[in-house]
Amino acid sequence: MPGISRKAAIALAASSSFALLTTSCTGQPEAGASDDASKETTVTFWHAWSAPSEVKAVKDLVAGFEKAHPNIHVDVVGNMTDDKMNQALRAGGAKAPDVISSFTTNSVGKFCSSGALVDLNPFFEKSGIDPQKTFPKAMNEYTQFEGNRCAVPLLGDAYGLYYNKTAFKKAGITAPPKTWSEFERVAEKLTIPQGDTYKQLGFMPNYHGWETTTEHYLGQFSPTYFDKDGKSNVAKDPAFEAAFTLQKKLVDALGGYRKLETYRSGLGDEWGPKHPFHTGQVAMQLDGEWRLGMALDAKPKFDIGVAPLPVPDDQADQYGKGYITGTIAGIAATSKKQNAAWELVKYMTTSTDAVVNFSNAIHNVPSTLAALKSPNLKYDPRFKTFLEIAANPDSTTAPASVNGGVYLTTIQEFGYAYESGKATDLKAGLKKTAAQIDTDIAQAK
Repeated sequence: MPGISRKAAIALAASSSFALLTTSCTGQPEAGASDDASKETTVTFWHAWSAPSEVKAVKDLVAGFEKAHPNIHVDVVGNMTDDKMNQALRAGGAKAPDVISSFTTNSVGKFCSSGALVDLNPFFEKSGIDPQKTFPKAMNEYTQFEGNRCAVPLLGDAYGLYYNKTAFKKAGITAPPKTWSEFERVAEKLTIPQGDTYKQLGFMPNYHGWETTTEHYLGQFSPTYFDKDGKSNVAKDPAFEAAFTLQKKLVDALGGYRKLETYRSGLGDEWGPKHPFHTGQVAMQLDGEWRLGMALDAKPKFDIGVAPLPVPDDQADQYGKGYITGTIAGIAATSKKQNAAWELVKYMTTSTDAVVNFSNAIHNVPSTLAALKSPNLKYDPRFKTFLEIAANPDSTTAPASVNGGVYLTTIQEFGYAYESGKATDLKAGLKKTAAQIDTDIAQAK
């Protein structure tokens, strides 16, 4: 399961960490791809994992590569923040990384447009690998920007619904909800008021709640964030209005924003054993695949169920999809060993055995279609839900942007205002949000 650093990196605020990337940082694939990968060489690999079990898993992954490529040695440097990677990618030099791995998919647009990472399309073509047939659809999307595939998926995260099966049974609910209207009814039925607060809350819908961000909700509505001209679609695509409307309706149905926020403020944090889903204070939880291990480690006094997050009623035929994100890998434009670096990247991200073994060790979702179906995957049966969400062609992600995840932060900020009642005109608010997104993107170019 990912450590705290992983969630912190994925957070919307992390998108600002790449402010230093500018278009002055250039690099073309052919510029550094003249090295002979069959000769004795050493490449430097920077990654962000920090937990002991994760660090060991990376070392084992690299050891497998070095066994298959005895002439290529890998200098592994862990616990590297995006800021440090960014600075090193700009500076270059002998100590800079040849290969990097980042948790922040929101910054792929910056990586690609700035030239900090090389376009991997020529490398895939040279190796005879078709990314479209190799990686799940959503992962293919978040590793490229405007035709530049400067990143490749290295394990992924899929979001679904965790539910308290014991609470479901007590309430007479026989199966997890599949549509949003069912979700509303179940959330209300599972909510047990206690004075001015709750004995049990069916679901915490507020955008400040652990993983209930606007982008994770929107994944179920399959929005188109930008039109063909690159302009924000937030005010035009009805999926956005529907998502905000239904979330606000759920907030009001479960007691209103103030009551929910008061309750939330007294609950445990996301990463500790006192997480409100672990303790039974919240009966359903939107979360990623890593939550299962954390919840089981907390030894809850109830049975845990896992299912896809419900979908809007008019998309009932797409039940089973979810929001996808994950870790990415890429090759530095400043690297003078790009062919050798590609051998490492290719092994880590396209070798079925390597991906499966890494997934088994890290407990994240495999990032190739072949690995998702591998009989060598070891997991709790409930984890299969996330494998199916990752492989589902209807699953979605947030597209890359030239200024990273700034547009997602803008949407989230409007979400805070709308759910709290500070903003009351949804259509006007979405138009203002779209205008702000377009302005920010224009200024970033």
